[in-house]
Amino acid sequence: MDQIDRNILNYLQRDASIRNVDLADRVGLAPSSCLRRVRNLWKEGIITGSVVLTDGEKMGRNVKAIVSVKLFDHGIDALNDWLALLAQERAVSQVYSVSGETDAVVFLTLANMKEFQELSQRLFTGNPSVVQFVTQFVLEEHKFELAH
Repeated sequence: MDQIDRNILNYLQRDASIRNVDLADRVGLAPSSCLRRVRNLWKEGIITGSVVLTDGEKMGRNVKAIVSVKLFDHGIDALNDWLALLAQERAVSQVYSVSGETDAVVFLTLANMKEFQELSQRLFTGNPSVVQFVTQFVLEEHKFELAH
């Protein structure tokens, strides 16, 4: 991967809907060369997906929470069962296994506090795999960027 590929990725990460002809112009390539490079980035697995980001407030999902979780059982089967449960939930947007005092961090995007209460009962309070969890609610977002 060279600097032109990195420039292509920078533009695509900011706006994946950019037309190939405009992308080619910005990175200094012919449209056919640019398209070939983009297809190669997909083929090599460097580009892994393309999504549309929505405004949570306009979508009625404006409560964000970050939940740190300590698990009871650190066995692979128990962890996989718990992760499968999380994967089924619309409000769960990200899950990370982490080092330190907690085992996992879960990011939630919720409609309201009632949804949080119901979800926390299913996933955390009422789940025998969870020993402890601490929830922090996002008061204000200062930076949200997905590009690397």
